[in-house]
This record gives sequence, structure tokens and C-alpha cells, in this order.
Amino acid sequence: MTQSRFRASIVIPCGMFLLLASGLARSVDSLTETAIDRETLDRWAAPYRGWHYYPEHVISAKPNIPGYEQFQSTDVPTVYQIPGDDKWYMSFIGFDGHGYQSFVAESEDLIHWRHKGLAMGFGPEGEFDFGGRVIGAFLYESYDIQAPRLLKKKDGKFWTLYGAYPRQGGYELRPGYEGVACSEDGLTWQRAKDQPILSVHDVDCGTWEKDCIYQPWLVEHEGSYFNFYNAANGSVEQMGLALSSDLLNWKRFPENPVLRNTPGGYDAQFCSDGKVFRDGDHWVMFYFGVGRGGAHIMAAFSRDLHRWTVHPEPLYKAGGHPGGLDKQYAHKISLVFNPQNQTYYMYYCAVGGQGRGIGLITSKPVGVSSSPPAIEKE
Repeated sequence: MTQSRFRASIVIPCGMFLLLASGLARSVDSLTETAIDRETLDRWAAPYRGWHYYPEHVISAKPNIPGYEQFQSTDVPTVYQIPGDDKWYMSFIGFDGHGYQSFVAESEDLIHWRHKGLAMGFGPEGEFDFGGRVIGAFLYESYDIQAPRLLKKKDGKFWTLYGAYPRQGGYELRPGYEGVACSEDGLTWQRAKDQPILSVHDVDCGTWEKDCIYQPWLVEHEGSYFNFYNAANGSVEQMGLALSSDLLNWKRFPENPVLRNTPGGYDAQFCSDGKVFRDGDHWVMFYFGVGRGGAHIMAAFSRDLHRWTVHPEPLYKAGGHPGGLDKQYAHKISLVFNPQNQTYYMYYCAVGGQGRGIGLITSKPVGVSSSPPAIEKE
């Protein structure tokens, strides 16, 4: 995993500022609450341990996507569904040596995926997303941990936040930005705003995020939008929060970062790529930590979306796959619950002996394959 991972001002309408100011005041008050105790952390984390391994990448390191055969090193999976459609979809990225493009594959069983097409390609030359666009922070109908990952329409369109890079020629060339996109069909995406929604040049950019901003995660709750994002100061990444009332204009939470590195812990260097869901009476954030020699799948918990307590033990450690699929790194998850077999499917970027591809672990055993599933042309 590489350590690497223009200018926009944020205009906050008066009504939105008052809304966010009120919410942020309550949020700061909540920071005085005590941390969640270890016994509660253990109980809340228990359903997300004891995984079963799928033997191969479900999307390989060299997927040979028709028309885009040069794109490989697949990464950043996010599973979703489109209202009125029984299939599952997965957005993911490929890298061609120049930059990222986002693709989407489809599945009827959450295991075998076939190619659907390009979802969002490179931005215009000279602009903040020329080096690549990484979709996947979708607006969902529900963020409940077991709810269908159904895209939600706002103003007649589907929405996603996306990570972006301004330069081509390498993997995540700094500085990174975030944008917002929309879609008519949930398959192909276009910019909804021609400027980044978060930038290292913003007046409220903190020291902890001054070098690069990476991937967003979107949550809608009680009329507000929450953007959980990781960012870097040097070679250290932590998680921050920004808020919005309209998906287009964002204001950072004043107590950022909301998830910080643990000295000597499994997230001592990186707390990154958080994915937040409602789990009963609390919230859970799945993220990856870098520390103690690897990249591991971690969890943090919150009662208010602002104050988070990390479980110190990973849910899944790199190198756990018996086939060596994630010998080097296990990170960047997408979790979905299948009600048909009452099983959690956790997709993740698994880096090991078979390269960088999309791996799968499940809460119960599922069907196996003797050879890597291919992304097939329709």
C-alpha cells in the first residue's frame, strides 16, 4: 500500500449556517460524554467476528473489463441496489498507470459479478478530478446495518460523494479532493457541482488534513448529511467529519478529527475509509487501521455520530485468508446483509499473492468456486 494516496471556497447559505451551528453546538456538548466501556464494545463488535473465507477474489486484480483491459488493481468496493431492480451492484475502481476510473458490476447472488460498464471516468484536464474519480459514498434509503443498500433519490436523482485526484501519472497523487455526483439510473454518474466539496485549500481545512483528502462516506440522519472522510498530514491518516443540508455545501465539524490514531495500536498510522451504519441503539464505523505491521479491518462505535470509541482489537487482521489473498493488506470494506440466508457479506480490498483485488468474507459459509469468478461481458 502506498503512502501517497485547486482551490475552492465553501459558501454556506445563511439558513444552512444556522442549522449546522445548532447541530454542531449539540455535537460539541456531546463530546463531554464518557467513552464506551470495553464490555459494551465487545458485545457490539461480536456479530462482526468469526468470518468465513471465499477462496478467490470475487473481482480479480486483472478483471479484463471489455474496452478497459488496461485497468487493473481493483479497489474500493461498494455494494448497492437500485429501487425496482432485484440485482445487486458493486462500484469499484481500476488503475491503468495514469489514474483511477470507477466501474460498476452486477450480481444475482453476491458472489459472481459480471461487467456492466464504466460508471465515472477521468475528469477534464486541469481540473480537480482529472486524475480519477472514486465513487461509492452513496445516498441510501436507510443506513440500518441490515437494511437493503437501496439508492435514494433526491430532487429526482441518485447521489454519491466521490474521492478525486487532480493529476495523472501515479496512484493517488496528492493533493486529493472530494466531489459530488448524481445519476439518473444509478449506473452512470456525472458531476453535480463543478468545484470540489472538500479541499486542502478551504479556509476551515485543519492541520491534520493539510496534505491530502481521500475517500468520503455519506450518512443522512435527522435532516442533515454527514460526510466521514479520511485525510493526511504527512504519512498519518485520520478520520474527519463535515456536515451539509443540501449535499452541495459542506462545513467541517469543529472537533475534527473524530477518529484519531491509537499510539502503538492497530491504527497507529492510519484510521481510514470509514463506513458508518446504524446498529440498533448505536452507530458502528467499519474502517481500516494501519499499524503493527499491516492494514486491518477495525470498528469504532458511537451513540451520537460525533464521539467515537475504537475497539482496540481488529475485526479481521491482514493475513487471515488461508489462500494468502490478503497476506499484505485487508482494507476498504463494503458490508451488506443478505436476508435470504441471514448472512453478512463483507467485501474488501485484499492484497496478497494474487495482487490487489476484491475479496469476500462472510458471517456464514457460502458457495465456493474452484476458479476465480470472471467479470463477464453481457
